[in-house]
Amino acid sequence: MNDQDIINALAEILEVDASEISSSTALDTLDTWDSLATISFIALVDEKTGHVLAGDDLQKAKTIGDLVALAKAGA
Repeated sequence: MNDQDIINALAEILEVDASEISSSTALDTLDTWDSLATISFIALVDEKTGHVLAGDDLQKAKTIGDLVALAKAGA
């Protein structure tokens, strides 16, 4: 998965248009970044890479770019 693929998948999870988010988008500005979105993101990364993200790593994520980096690290 490249960066745009991950952003597109995140947009689907967050129920927003991919053009509304970017790597610099802060997660705390997104109303739909909640526990269900977190679980969906973990499942997405697991499905695409076979890597299960650590909760501590996700807790440190502050932006969409941080999530992209986590997803790519698992690839």
